Amino acid sequence: MRKQELVKAVADSMGSSESEASKAVNAVFEVIESSLAKGDDVTVSGFGSFKVVERSAREGRNPQTGASMTIAAKKAPVFRAGTQLKRSVEG
Repeated sequence: MRKQELVKAVADSMGSSESEASKAVNAVFEVIESSLAKGDDVTVSGFGSFKVVERSAREGRNPQTGASMTIAAKKAPVFRAGTQLKRSVEG
């Protein structure tokens, strides 16, 4: 499902216009993004949690030349599905 399909599904579920649903969907994504940027975790009960993890620097190889190189440390967002979401996917 793409974002526009999500917006349409939310609009149908809410019984509102796609414009209003688009604002709601975008607002949710913006709040999650800004919270993660500040270093806060975002937990949606029954759905899952978003957080930022720090990945340490490590050695890697250039696939074209085989030369070793250092891959810099970085922060990355991760999502962990909640129990209710896992159960609904399992069937």
